Formats: sequence, structure tokens, C-alpha cells
Amino acid sequence: MAVVAGFAVMTAVAAAGLACAGAGGLPGGAFPHVVAAVVVMAAGGTVELSGGAGFLAGADATLSLLPLSVSLAGALTTGYCFLRPLHNRAVARLRELLARAAPLVLLWLVVLTGSAFLARQSFGISTGDSPFGQIGELLDSAPTVGFRADLPATLLFGLLWILGLLLISLLVSRRAPLPARLVRFHAAVRPAAFATTLLLLAYVVLGLGAGLVVAATQGHGTRTLAVLMLGLPNLVWLALTLGFGGAWEGRVEGPFGLPMPQLLDRVVRGPDLSMVDVASLARQDSRAWWLVAVAAVLLLGTGVLAAVRSPAHVRLWQHALHLAVALALATLAVCLLSRVQAQFGLSLLGLGDVDSLGGTVRLTPVLWRTVGLALLWGAVAGFLGALLARPLRRRGRVEGVTAD
Repeated sequence: MAVVAGFAVMTAVAAAGLACAGAGGLPGGAFPHVVAAVVVMAAGGTVELSGGAGFLAGADATLSLLPLSVSLAGALTTGYCFLRPLHNRAVARLRELLARAAPLVLLWLVVLTGSAFLARQSFGISTGDSPFGQIGELLDSAPTVGFRADLPATLLFGLLWILGLLLISLLVSRRAPLPARLVRFHAAVRPAAFATTLLLLAYVVLGLGAGLVVAATQGHGTRTLAVLMLGLPNLVWLALTLGFGGAWEGRVEGPFGLPMPQLLDRVVRGPDLSMVDVASLARQDSRAWWLVAVAAVLLLGTGVLAAVRSPAHVRLWQHALHLAVALALATLAVCLLSRVQAQFGLSLLGLGDVDSLGGTVRLTPVLWRTVGLALLWGAVAGFLGALLARPLRRRGRVEGVTAD
């Protein structure tokens, strides 16, 4: 049930997002194949691009992108269904947890394999009235581009995806049981892991609200809804990292691109790599400094929540350490999952690229800076949050015993 529910939700979200993006009008009954490709990528799989124009031209195409709205919907559904039968138990044998996880992982890979076989299609590219297009029509060599899932890579990364999901689900849920030998790590891991997960979800909720307002008031409603249903976490988690001082390197060149805020597009569009941080965004629009304020408030709230959910005997420096490690690991995952690399180029008879049909999109994190600052902000938020949480009711409080 967990596998079926997870894939059903991912398929529904992907189909809705692609329909809003206009993919419903693709020729040759391609829409189900495109939906399957998006689901495969969302589940950790790999989709390869190919293209050409007979003997007239060759194509070079790459795509590395994770539609995190689809991934998040599937992860929340599958994780909930996996944890539901395990609630309200403190301890479970490792053998029992493995016995529950193994069929889920096996069935996940089976369904992912079926989606991978469906995720393949080719399209013709319209070249308009260009000389290249006229020559292609005369020689019946119109340019095409296609995609297909790489099955071995899809199964490998899909296995890592589902195993990571199950591990995170056990770490985050307070009511899920752990093996007896791991129960003593509960206080160190679960409060900070839960609070950090809630921080990421809070950004998604805020982004969803802002996106719906934009869709209702600024026009281009269907395009905005497509971004929300396909790549909302990609944008809001990027905003989180920028808010605490992180940096990314970006480049957008050519007619192709990804739906993104115009502010970000202005910063990264050009032939060279551009540094993306709050300062570079603020040079285009001073309202970008609000990202820092939002990050500071939500991180402080994360520290308070982690402290409230921790036993009262946990010391201040331990709160700081736990949240620093949790936020740094979450930021590392966000950086690896949210990066974008896409390129398509078509060369005519090996003599050069056709500029109107080529494009590059790239957005990659500056890891050392972003993860390092996450570690620092997590420590500060954990320490201050623990101080603010002292007057609040705490689990395990004993009169006369301080938290120092």
C-alpha cells in the first residue's frame, strides 16, 4: 500500500504540473511517457536525452534535475504509510524493521522499473523558416530530441532514494520504534531531525502561499501552478540557503531555461557563471534582504522546537551541537538535490552550433560556504532556542535540576 500510494501521488502531482505547463498538447500520445519520466526522476532515477537530424546534424543534450515537488509528495505519502503500523511502540527488533522494509524496497524497485520502461519518447523540433529547417524538410531530416530512462542507474539511485527515505522517516518520527541498542540516541537525534524537517516543510508552505498569491494576481497562473507542482522545494530551499548566507553559481544562456523568479533569471543569465547570493539579488531588488530576516526567524523557531522536544537534562552546548549537525546535513542534502544542469546543442554538419536551438542552464551550490554557514547558524539557533525554551514546559523536567 505504501508503494502504490507513493507512486500514485507522484503520478498525480507530475501529471497536474505537466498539464499546467502545456505538456498535455504533446503529439503522438507522449504525455504519459513524459509523466513517467518525471516520476522516474522524482524517485531518484536517471533520464538520458538524445537528438539529431539524420546525417545533417548531431545533438548534445544533458539533463540533471530533480522535480522536488513530486519527490516530496511521494516521500511524505510513502513515509507515512510505512510508519503508520509502527506508531505507539518504543522498541522494535532490528529483524522486524528489516522485515517490514525489505518488501517495500523490493516493490518500489519493481514499480520503478515499470515506470522506467514507459519513460521513453522522441519529438520533432520545429525550426521555423530558418535555412536549416528548409534543408531538413527537403531531405526528410528534421531535428529530433528524445529521452529514455537509464535502467541500471535508475535502479541504483532509486534504491538509495527509498533507503534514505525510510532511514529519515525513522529518525524524524518520535513515535516510531527503534532497536533497543539505538534508543539511547533518541534524545540526540530525533528532536533536531524533526525540527529541521519541519523547517524545510515550513518553507514549502510559505512558498506555496506566495505562489498562489502570485498565480491569482500577477497573471500567468497556469505557468506558476506548474512551477509549484513540479519545482517548489527547488526554489524555496534555495531561498533558505541564501537566507543564512549560502551561495550558488548559476548560468542561463540561450532560448531555453527553467521557470524561475525573474529576479534570479536576471542574475544568472549571461555567458559566464554568476555568483548567486543575497547581495547579488539585492543589487537587482533590495527586497531580497527579507530572505535573511525570514531565515533568522524560522531558524530561531527551529531551535526552540528542538529544545522543547528534547529531554530537560540536555545541556545548552548539546542543543547547539545537535541542531548544527542536523541543519548542516539537511543543507548538504538540499544542495545535492536542488542543483540543476541542463544543456542542448545542435551542430550542423559538424561545422558549428545552431544558436537558435542551443541553450544552457546551470545552478550549482558553493558547498563549503553554504554547508559551513548552515553549521554555524544551526549552532547559534540551537543555543538561543534552548535559552528561550527554558521557561516552557519540557519533557523530563525534574525540580531542582538545571539544564546546565
